[in-house]
Amino acid sequence: MFNLGSSHRYLLYNRPCDMRKSFDSLSGIVSGELGREPTGGEVFVFLNKRRSHIKLLHWERDGFALYYKRLEKGTFTPPVPGENGSILWPELVLMLEGIKAEKIVRKSRYCVPEK
Repeated sequence: MFNLGSSHRYLLYNRPCDMRKSFDSLSGIVSGELGREPTGGEVFVFLNKRRSHIKLLHWERDGFALYYKRLEKGTFTPPVPGENGSILWPELVLMLEGIKAEKIVRKSRYCVPEK
């Protein structure tokens, strides 16, 4: 079951990724190159060189979930990641739906400080 939403933290891998990679290889990228714990509950977003394929790697309670989408036409336009490569849930949804926002004005909201 699709178990992602606005309560998760999303991290965009900033280099093209080989889409033949699966759970173990993507986990290796997360721990080796990003310096993150793959089982920490964050969602890691990977795009291929042509930006026509996207994978999301997420640790759930009992194992990894890998979400994969291939476009038949067009490309994904990744948002500009924030600090530490993070993107927001609305930005991910817009990217997956193929919507490119020219100008986004974000109203200030309370946010729990990171540890």
